[in-house]
Amino acid sequence: MADVTASHVRPTSASDYLALLKPRVMSLVVFTGLVGYVAAPGAGDPVLGFAAILAIAVAAGAAGALNMWFDADIDAVMTRTRTRPIPAGRVDREEALMLGLTLSALSVVTMQIAAGPLAAGLLAFTIFFYAVVYTMWLKRSTPQNIVIGGLSGALPPAIAWAAKTGALSLDPILLVAIIFFWTPPHFWSLSLLQKADYAAAKVPMLPVTNGPASTRAHVFFYSLLLAPLAFAPVLTGLAGAIYGAFAALGGVFFVFLAWRVWRSKAGEGDKAQDKPARDMFGFSILYLFTLFAALLAERVFA
Repeated sequence: MADVTASHVRPTSASDYLALLKPRVMSLVVFTGLVGYVAAPGAGDPVLGFAAILAIAVAAGAAGALNMWFDADIDAVMTRTRTRPIPAGRVDREEALMLGLTLSALSVVTMQIAAGPLAAGLLAFTIFFYAVVYTMWLKRSTPQNIVIGGLSGALPPAIAWAAKTGALSLDPILLVAIIFFWTPPHFWSLSLLQKADYAAAKVPMLPVTNGPASTRAHVFFYSLLLAPLAFAPVLTGLAGAIYGAFAALGGVFFVFLAWRVWRSKAGEGDKAQDKPARDMFGFSILYLFTLFAALLAERVFA
């Protein structure tokens, strides 16, 4: 296994610390949290609302830093992650740990002040679930790591909803469920493309433990569950016709791409056969963004 304590190849920069926070993941978390806040009933206080969304962003970054601290050994092996700041030798693991712990505390305290105990408690649970339950336990022990661990990335809309209203209801739970069931086909499509890396790092991702064929079937199965679930906010009155149109059309195309993955040979070792999985992974990001953007547009321009 590669040495994760290699000497620094260049001086540590601010961009290295930013990379520890996983800004691309953070941006999706912030966006879904923002939509959850705007979709929640009531006017809300703009200053407290901003503080709540900021706390969610900081918490996401904190969880990312803690993940990189613990997973430095895995990241050093995988091609996709070996240039991250810790395995590349630009940031010490201890620095990442302290950054993650400090930001975790700051985010929860900020949420408590801005929104009260329910939102703060949910935020603390999310950090703990991602950093401890998923990173330290599930990721290295079960091929269902993505399914169960996906709860941490799905909770921001509910946290933001609770921050605005002080309570939860069916609607924010639906938003959480959409992200939760979106996560497996999204990440398993990527894992089909990264099977060799996961095997080398001894991470029990589904393509490694159950094989590509089983993974492709799982992608299709979860897509069949996701498509009707994504339409449910229309039935509860949370979303309207614009969202409904995107959910219906996007859901059909999502299932079609998943069917292509299921019928393909993606993950079998021939990169020429991996295109359906690449298409699925790319569209899945657009699909989730479009759903939440449509809901946001309906609320902002209503």
